Amino acid sequence: MNDPNTKKNSIAGPLALFGAAFIWGVAFVFQVEGMDHVPPVTFMAARCLLAAIFLGILVAIIRGPKEVFKFNRATLLGGVGCGLFITVANNLQQIGIQYTTAGKAGFITSMYMLFVPIFGAIVFRRRAGLKTWVAVLIGAAGMYLLCIKEGFSIGAGDIYVFGCAVVFAGHILCADHFASDADPIKMSFLQFFVSWIGSSIWALIAETPTLEGIWAARISIAYVGIMSAGVGYTLQLIGQQRTKPEAASLIMSLEAVFAALAGWVILSEAMTPRELLGCVLLFAAIILVQLKVPEQHK
Repeated sequence: MNDPNTKKNSIAGPLALFGAAFIWGVAFVFQVEGMDHVPPVTFMAARCLLAAIFLGILVAIIRGPKEVFKFNRATLLGGVGCGLFITVANNLQQIGIQYTTAGKAGFITSMYMLFVPIFGAIVFRRRAGLKTWVAVLIGAAGMYLLCIKEGFSIGAGDIYVFGCAVVFAGHILCADHFASDADPIKMSFLQFFVSWIGSSIWALIAETPTLEGIWAARISIAYVGIMSAGVGYTLQLIGQQRTKPEAASLIMSLEAVFAALAGWVILSEAMTPRELLGCVLLFAAIILVQLKVPEQHK
């Protein structure tokens, strides 16, 4: 059996999380375009269905068709728990961006960096050292410079996205709690299967889904379903098996940086010196939280 501490120190974990953050950052363009055709929860339901199908096929190929719906205890509990968390978090964010600016939404969502060590200390009594708290504060400052472009005020959309940040911190801790003993691909499949059911019920109650709208948004749904949800969240689970949750949350927050870079490359949006400084601070925070600081002994 592998030493869990060795796994937590593996470079493979941070690399997987960097990959997830990159995929999620590029997905921002597709999420905005998809909202032109379908309402937010319907969009998420379609996204989760496609992700579940993609991951179910992947499990059948890798593990065998008979293994798709066979889960050990950690995979079952983790998949259901994470599925409930992302159902609420993703839909709150998608609803919130209708009523707030992208800059505010990016900053408020990234506040899960602050909530992860706080919730970890409260729920799991996990001690976060001074280095982690300093890195979190630097990262938060970087996200502020990168995302906030106007005066900060609290509106309905801001509250929705703030709720998303709180819930997504719970998702990170839930994934970290179960990932070590779970099958990451099966767990990712199950979480999106659960989220598809939850989002579909939510959409049928609150919205009026149409096949025409879903078809019109098919390209956006395909990317966020297969790449962002199917591949990205699986990389997250693989990465969290090998990375401490506080460090994982900082790396995944690079989603906003990659979104800004994607806008610059794909949409020819120039980055201001303020935004570039935000990127530098955020990368500095991630490097700091990954550094090993020798402990002082009496």
